[in-house]
Amino acid sequence: MNLPERTIERLSEYRRSLLNWLSSGSTHIFSHELAKLHNITPVQVRRDIMLIGYSSVKKKGYDVKDLITEIGKIIDSEEGLNVAVLGMGNLGRAVTTYFNGKRSKMRIVATFDVDPTKIGRVISGVNCYHINDLKKIIGEKNISIGVITTPTDTANNIAEDLVVAGIKGIMNFTTIPLNVSSNVYLEEYDMITSLEKVAYFVKKHNSNVR
Repeated sequence: MNLPERTIERLSEYRRSLLNWLSSGSTHIFSHELAKLHNITPVQVRRDIMLIGYSSVKKKGYDVKDLITEIGKIIDSEEGLNVAVLGMGNLGRAVTTYFNGKRSKMRIVATFDVDPTKIGRVISGVNCYHINDLKKIIGEKNISIGVITTPTDTANNIAEDLVVAGIKGIMNFTTIPLNVSSNVYLEEYDMITSLEKVAYFVKKHNSNVR
């Protein structure tokens, strides 16, 4: 099933909200309730969920457990995927600590750095290896996703090393755009750009209320 990237993002967001909804004791949810949680229209919610072949019970809404399961079938890999974090500074630690345990079908199994005080230690619950051992550890642990949180000046070299080692997906948290081969999926998240976007709309709002 080929779905638009933004639909996949929303499905992930829906699942997170549905898990919270379920934990509150509610077993069903209507499209307008899910839409309200994400500040989008009920039509968009229904369109996304129809794309994965799921439908609601008219008078009860979506069965939350069933919808969580159906979204999982679309997003998750059946056998699970292993992830590595490159760069164990403050951001790398934060990403590793936050993510592990959040999803059963994806887990961070290795981290890498060049700092001798970090190599060989368990950091944020995961073994930290020297970057020189990247290809070896990726092969041994069947890692298919790399998360780059290294300094900007090393990011492109790290990305190249990941591709050579067989990585199929990269999440880039640095502020420099990466160039990778077309058979590797690249997602780039620049926190500075995101914050500047927020700042722009705050400035716009402040101008409008004057």
